[in-house]
Amino acid sequence: MPLKVQFTPKFYIRASITMAIIIWVIATSIRILEILATKSGLDLEISRYLPILLQDLFYVFILVYYRFKIRAVESGNFVDLLWKVFATGLVTTVISLSIRLFYDSIADTMLAENEFLDTFLYSLNRALISVFLISTLTVWKKLILYQKSRKLIVYWNVFEVALFASIFFNLTGFTLQEHLIFEILFAILAIMAIILSANLKWVAYLNFKQKWKSVLIIVLITIYIFYFFTYLYISPEEAITNFNAIDDLFIIVVFTFLLFYSIFSLLVILFNLPTSSVFEKKMEEAINFQRLSQSIQQGENEDQIFDVLLNSSMNAVYADAGWIEVTLEQDEAKILSKHISRENINLVKEQIMTSKNRSVIKNPLATNTDSDRVLVGLKKSNYRSVFVVPLTIQNQVKGFMYLLNEVSDSFNKEMISIINTFASQASVSIENFRLMGEALLNERYKEELNIAKSVQRALLPKELDHNSSFSIHAFTEAAAEVGGDYYDTFQLSEHRFAIVIGDVSGKGTSAAFHMSQMKGIFQSLVQLDLSAEEFLINANTALSKCLERTSFITLTYFIIDTEEKTLEFSRAGHCPTLYYDKKKKETKYFQDKGLGLGIIRNSTYKNFIQVNKMSFDKDDILVLYTDGISEASNEEHDEFGYDRMKNLLQQNAHYDPMMIQKVFISKLYEFCGGKDLDDDYTMLVIKFN
Repeated sequence: MPLKVQFTPKFYIRASITMAIIIWVIATSIRILEILATKSGLDLEISRYLPILLQDLFYVFILVYYRFKIRAVESGNFVDLLWKVFATGLVTTVISLSIRLFYDSIADTMLAENEFLDTFLYSLNRALISVFLISTLTVWKKLILYQKSRKLIVYWNVFEVALFASIFFNLTGFTLQEHLIFEILFAILAIMAIILSANLKWVAYLNFKQKWKSVLIIVLITIYIFYFFTYLYISPEEAITNFNAIDDLFIIVVFTFLLFYSIFSLLVILFNLPTSSVFEKKMEEAINFQRLSQSIQQGENEDQIFDVLLNSSMNAVYADAGWIEVTLEQDEAKILSKHISRENINLVKEQIMTSKNRSVIKNPLATNTDSDRVLVGLKKSNYRSVFVVPLTIQNQVKGFMYLLNEVSDSFNKEMISIINTFASQASVSIENFRLMGEALLNERYKEELNIAKSVQRALLPKELDHNSSFSIHAFTEAAAEVGGDYYDTFQLSEHRFAIVIGDVSGKGTSAAFHMSQMKGIFQSLVQLDLSAEEFLINANTALSKCLERTSFITLTYFIIDTEEKTLEFSRAGHCPTLYYDKKKKETKYFQDKGLGLGIIRNSTYKNFIQVNKMSFDKDDILVLYTDGISEASNEEHDEFGYDRMKNLLQQNAHYDPMMIQKVFISKLYEFCGGKDLDDDYTMLVIKFN
């Protein structure tokens, strides 16, 4: 199976450094062999261009190595890049100095005249210096192209291509001192290097501490560059056989570029140092303001917001101490302090109250004086100036922030403006925090109401008890999440059924709670198979013990006997039952009297009960409902009313209970239009077969 090579950045890094080392070894070996051949009187017949070409290829592979080794610059990593250059230069300098010390130590020995050793050490030193120069060139490129523009990229590409081509210029044999072409090309590339050296946008993103570090590192890098240049450069008059003057256009241009960029960087950083602290202060203020603005998203509570406000304000105005005093919802005072004790707080507050050296800064957005800012000068205290800032939440002053300084008149106009901004944003954040809390609370209530709605739905029967002698259908809709309407059925025997419909006074959760009580009472009493009168008496007694004094329940209770075809019913203040008589083809209301359950809470309640009994025939219809339907009104405040209901039943009596209910409800919604429900809608339709 053939070996598959993946051309990743790591591959290029390893391949390029390996090739560079191999080429250096070959080039050094050729130089040593040439010296040996000269001493032996031999001619190796090696072209004089081969060592030069190998040297050029060494430059090329080192350039490729650092192109992949040094990645793109990210904000904040500039000092790290400079440190890499410094570290490379330090290693090179240590080795170079070690070689010089070695030569000094053997100056009086035969080894000092050994040409082989001279050639090897010079080649090693030149290679290390070339590595340093190219690595620095690559880092300078990354810094220049930080926040690059299209024009800058084009200009750099032209310079880089020209610089790359200059690597092979030494194959021409032209020297700096003797050929005008060399001098012209050097001048052009030097001018381009100087122009590129003006791109120093990265300096603006250094903080004060990073700028001082950068100054120190760049000074050392500049010293390295000077040292390496003096080490490599030998004038033609002083050149010996193996050590030639620098006639390498690439190396000279790189030296020039690195030197100019180092000097420009150093000067720009030094000129920026005085403004660094101000810039950082503004950045810190912006960050603190952003933190105050985003306090809700960060999940911070009111105490944390006040803590951020106090710290940010003290840093912004160089305050020596401060505290925030706020009044909570429970009217409890709370104090958050920095660098001052509770005892000193009380002393300073007393002096603020008695001090006559004060100036009031009006709040243009407020009509009362509570929200005015106050500057106070103190004499008999360690603190000479105090700035008092009110904290307004939901248009009410809920507290004050006190900033103290040991210097008189220490709060200038700009500082006051910053603190006002911080205080306003903190007030907005706290107000939003409270509104968010209210919204979450409302959401929880809504969720709980949805649960209550589901529970209430479960209290109403899913299936209504009946037999083949009659059909029954029910409909209910609450005006709010939960309602107080109730209906139910119970089969007393094979042919007897109890049916109830009720309406609790009031709306919402209290009505729903009483509705659940009514269900429990119905389920308990109906199993005793009581008459309609006995059922109402016992229900009133039970409800009188648990209903609030201001609450009552209206109710209609039916007992249907399908064998005898009779209806026994009694009304406890509920809406009159609507009845359709098939034989007579007429619709009427049962106008029997009755009083709501819980209105009279003693034994006299039975005097207000009227029990009715009647027979029914096939296709007769009973419509039980709550007053939410009969009293529903439209936008003109007209009620749906009994007459409209009576006519609807008369016209639709030929339908089954489900269709009758749908006709009623659709006509009801059509009558009310888009108006919200004023009360719960509940309807039971019974048709005898």
